[in-house]
Amino acid sequence: MELRPPFRKIIHVDMDAFFASVEQLDNPDLKGKPIAVGGSEARGVVAAASYEARKFGVKSAMSGVLAKQKCPDLIFVKPNFSRYKEISHQIREIFYDYTDLVEPLSLDEAYLDVTENKVGNPSASLIAKEIRNRIFNELNLTASAGISINKFIAKVASDINKPNGQKTINPEEVISFLENLPVNQFYGVGKVTASKMYNLGIFTGNDLKQKSLEELANLFGKSGAHYYNIVRGIHNSEVKPDRIRKSVGAETTFFENISSEIFMIQKLEKIADELEKRMKKSDTKGKTVTLKIKYSDFTLQTRSKTIDEFIQQKKEFFPIVKELLYQEKLKNSVRLLGISFANLNSEKKTPIWVQLKFDF
Repeated sequence: MELRPPFRKIIHVDMDAFFASVEQLDNPDLKGKPIAVGGSEARGVVAAASYEARKFGVKSAMSGVLAKQKCPDLIFVKPNFSRYKEISHQIREIFYDYTDLVEPLSLDEAYLDVTENKVGNPSASLIAKEIRNRIFNELNLTASAGISINKFIAKVASDINKPNGQKTINPEEVISFLENLPVNQFYGVGKVTASKMYNLGIFTGNDLKQKSLEELANLFGKSGAHYYNIVRGIHNSEVKPDRIRKSVGAETTFFENISSEIFMIQKLEKIADELEKRMKKSDTKGKTVTLKIKYSDFTLQTRSKTIDEFIQQKKEFFPIVKELLYQEKLKNSVRLLGISFANLNSEKKTPIWVQLKFDF
């Protein structure tokens, strides 16, 4: 069977050891060391492990006791889910600069449909690379990506060059890739199903492909049709966005807290430059400008102003930003500043779907 165009362009982005990497980002003393988020030597289970810990066989869902046995130097860190959510939100804001068709699977991974995208780039591979570069440059974290014609193959591909890599499965490569793929690497095939397949002599996609639809339905019930289709590159599930984009923004977390409003203006100038660039890229304008301030004690404050006209350019909104900054006295030194727009002109637009020529 030969797959025929038109094809979609799907990216699966998966952060590398996300929880552990955020902990190492926030605490430089942990960098390069084996750490486990969650659990302890006495109780609990590991929520995430750094790559340094994974080398010893430590992984998520493992008991803290076993993890410590495998890696005596393992450092346990208490989870900080509010921080992970904060970073996850910043990552998704990067995604939304390229497409509104973003389907988050969890805090650390998401599907993106970039068949039609906001930056006019026909190459899904180049978009994935740009997104990964931005995540690294803006957040100092690494991500891996898989790129292909559907969600299933993109998901499988994102594991191939982990960490900090990406893999593209081009349309003409899909069938041979799936035929040679070990069945235990098929997304959704767990240990029990893989064991059952081994007992049936099914070790690769090609082995799976030899079974008829009827045979697979008898062997695996409703999942049989799914296995029959995916090994042939057929997976029609669309990327389902969880929300319509209602704001666009840019923000920066500082390595050292700042308390001078003059320094803050300098930082906000750069943030405003980035925001203007994002607004122009996505052809977005807004009426509500919000200044976000996170203090050194992690308390968060927002100050907003709504005007009558849609605006986009820095020269139009930066005076409002300065007005908001000087609106009241700062409570403490500041660790993060951000500017965002809401009440967007894009909220009223109806998407126009166009099938583009496929170019990975």
